[in-house]
Amino acid sequence: MGKTDLVVRFAGEAGVVTSAESLAATAAQAGYHVQTYATYPSQILGGPVHTQVHISTCPTLSDGDDVDVLVAFSEDGFNNHKDALVSDGVIIYNSGEFDPPGDSHSFGLPFDEIAKEVGNARASNMVVLGAIAPLSNFPLEALKDYVTKRFTRGRPGDEKIVEANSLALDRGAEAARTSGFHLTELDRPIRPDYEQIMISGNAAVAVGAVQGGLDFYAGYPISPATTILVWMEQNLVGEDRFTYQASSEIEAIGTIIGAGFNGRKAMTATAGPGIALMSEGLGFAWMAEIPCVVVDVQRGGPATGLPTKTEQSDLFACMYPAHGDVRMPVIAPGTVEECFYAGALAINWAERYQGPVIVMSEMQMAERSQNIPKPDVSKVAAVSREVYTGENGYQRYDTDELGPMPLPGGPGAYVANASEHDGMGDSTHLPIRHIRGMERRFGKLKLLNDGPYEIENPHAAITLMPWGGSKGTVREAYLQLRKEGVDLGWLYSMTLHPLPEAVSEELGRKELVIVPELNYQGQWSSLLRSDGYKATSITQYTGLPFKVRDLVARIKQSIEAHKGGKILV
Repeated sequence: MGKTDLVVRFAGEAGVVTSAESLAATAAQAGYHVQTYATYPSQILGGPVHTQVHISTCPTLSDGDDVDVLVAFSEDGFNNHKDALVSDGVIIYNSGEFDPPGDSHSFGLPFDEIAKEVGNARASNMVVLGAIAPLSNFPLEALKDYVTKRFTRGRPGDEKIVEANSLALDRGAEAARTSGFHLTELDRPIRPDYEQIMISGNAAVAVGAVQGGLDFYAGYPISPATTILVWMEQNLVGEDRFTYQASSEIEAIGTIIGAGFNGRKAMTATAGPGIALMSEGLGFAWMAEIPCVVVDVQRGGPATGLPTKTEQSDLFACMYPAHGDVRMPVIAPGTVEECFYAGALAINWAERYQGPVIVMSEMQMAERSQNIPKPDVSKVAAVSREVYTGENGYQRYDTDELGPMPLPGGPGAYVANASEHDGMGDSTHLPIRHIRGMERRFGKLKLLNDGPYEIENPHAAITLMPWGGSKGTVREAYLQLRKEGVDLGWLYSMTLHPLPEAVSEELGRKELVIVPELNYQGQWSSLLRSDGYKATSITQYTGLPFKVRDLVARIKQSIEAHKGGKILV
């Protein structure tokens, strides 16, 4: 009997990302399910990098706890990651760079030297991939097919490039076959009976937003959100579509507010430092009731913090980004597939309730590549605000319920004012107007009542409730615990505010809600407790994702503590 999963980690400073992306793409084309993970330093001069590919015969939930194959491009890569190897794992190291003393799990290959010998100095990553294939019976022909498709571009010299890379694969495979090492064979893939696409979380958010009707994007480059801006520059083009690289985060939020005010479906993307700079603008959009979307791709903080590491620590800042009484609609997708639907839903929500919406992603999901079911665009109906077309004299803010939105140049009063205002939008300090405006702004949140959610084993007194990009790892831990006979419920909502009514009701019935989250303060459980629910967090703040085994152990500890009458906060 073979194995259903293979985890390969590439560690070093160069060639790491290309190798992982090539292996992931090949495995997906061969019919496997894949998920990638990458982590790297933020220094300009570079530093230690590692990427990981989880290949599975069934849909992958996490990037994998343990490593079956470690490819060490450098001595630091070897030393820093060798302990992650499973007991029967294999290390392939670059013998042209270093030679580790007496390691029984490793064999060396001169990556760069072999690449030069086959006529393409840039083919060292193919030498590596060729060596991986025979170790676990991964199909070498699939790698050769990938090479042919990737480098056949209709350019002079394509054939030579394909030939050199194919030869590099053969040389790596032959070296692995004669090394004496092998792993348990990877089972053959069970090809999904549905159409798939290979996409990253950031790209999925962008595609979803465009499907929701996005026609205006302004953004400032900031890790790890920049690839959304790049995607928009390449794809949000053509008549009545506009992409703009702003000179600052403040300019970006001001620009999309102006676009939203003028009837466009507008979005920007940033990270935690940008959310801080956009605070006043988000408050303006809330007060003036202007549709717009801000995507926060979270990273380690505060301040510059860990700009290329993952964290879930912006929830307080996104839920309450402005001073005064404000609570933003927040959508937090938990998978790459959900990123697509979150992008579309955010545009629709902004239009429907005429105000700002925040989408919270994070580094671990933004740059994760995964093959997912091709989104069903028939399930995404683009919503547009109701535009006022009547006679002059209509005052937008003079009703308790949300009405049509006047646009500049059209009939009706279209003044947008960040001060408290009367029905037309002119400033007023009358208490009755502030009361009426406050109740109107919060009251219209009830229109956002279609957030997707999951409830399983509802009769359990204790439930898990992950949020955001930790969902997959927590899900894997949950399934393992249920298999062990632990009576535990599952509760998940892609929309954190407003919560779907069914989720709120379920929360109110629980003795304990356990929230695994990547931050120090236990932010989501803190917000749940402030709403009257009995929640506690399992926190981690390393800049890295959870491991399944750690979650299983800590969830058990939380359950035992609860049974023993202890309070974990």
